[in-house]
Amino acid sequence: MKIAVASGKGGTGKTTVAVNLALSIKGSTLIDCDVEGPNCHLFVRGPMKKVKDVSIPAPKFDLDKCTYCGKCADFCQYNAISVIGRKLLFFKELCHGCGGCRIICPAEAVEEIEHHIGVIEMNEGERPLFHGMLDIGEPFGVPIIRELKGLSDDDGITIFDSPPGTACPAVETMRDVDLCILVTEPTPFGLHDLKLTVDVVREIGVPFGVVVNRDGIGDDRVDTYCREEGIPLLAKIPNDMEIAKAYSMGVPIVVALPHYMELFREIYEKARGMI
Repeated sequence: MKIAVASGKGGTGKTTVAVNLALSIKGSTLIDCDVEGPNCHLFVRGPMKKVKDVSIPAPKFDLDKCTYCGKCADFCQYNAISVIGRKLLFFKELCHGCGGCRIICPAEAVEEIEHHIGVIEMNEGERPLFHGMLDIGEPFGVPIIRELKGLSDDDGITIFDSPPGTACPAVETMRDVDLCILVTEPTPFGLHDLKLTVDVVREIGVPFGVVVNRDGIGDDRVDTYCREEGIPLLAKIPNDMEIAKAYSMGVPIVVALPHYMELFREIYEKARGMI
C-alpha cells in the first residue's frame, strides 16, 4: 500500500504525520520526496549513504549541422529553445529532458548528454528511509521523485512525504498512490490551501482524507468544509506543548509520547479502510 502525506502549504505538520505514521506501522518504508529540502532524516536518525546519482538527458546542439529550421523550438513546450535567424538559444533551466528536440531534428544536429541533477540517499536503520537531494541551482526535481517512487515496496507499506504545495513535485508524489492524507491546520490559511490541494487530488483521482494538526488553535471551518464536501476526517492532533518540545529536539511524537502511537495507528486503519 502506498500512502502520500501532502499539504497545500508548508508548516502544517506534513512531515510530522508522515514520520510518526511510518514509525507506528510495523515494516513500513518512509520516502521523503521533498527533494529541495528533505527533513525526515532529522527525526529518523542514522547515517545516510548515497544509493545512486540522478541525471536527465540534456540536448547538445551541433551548430555545424544545424539548418536553423526552428522545428526544435516549435516542438519544445517549455520554451527552452529559441531560434532567431541564424542563432539558436538554449535555456537549460527550462529544459525537462524529454528528448523531443533530438527526435524531431531533420538534420540530426542534436545529441543527448547526461546532466546530473541530484542524488538519492538511504538510511539503513531500523526504519528504512530514502530521500532525494536536488543539486543546488537545479530547478527541476520531478525526475528524482520518480526515481524515489520506484524504490517503494509493492508488497509492503510505503509512506511518501510529499513536497508542500500543489506544483509539479507535489502532483508527481501524489500520482499513482493508493491514498493521500492531506494535513491542514484549523486556520483560514490552512483551509484556503487545503481547498487547493483537494482540487488537485480530485483531478488526479486518488482517494483522500484529512488530518487536522494543532487542533484547538483556530476555529471549526475546516470541520465544516470537510463535512459539506464529504471528505473523511481521519484524525485531529491536539495543540500539545509537549509535542512542540519533542519536535524542537528532533524527537518523533510516538517516541517522546508513546500514547500518541494509538492515534497514528488509528489514522492508518481508517486509511486502509478507504482503499
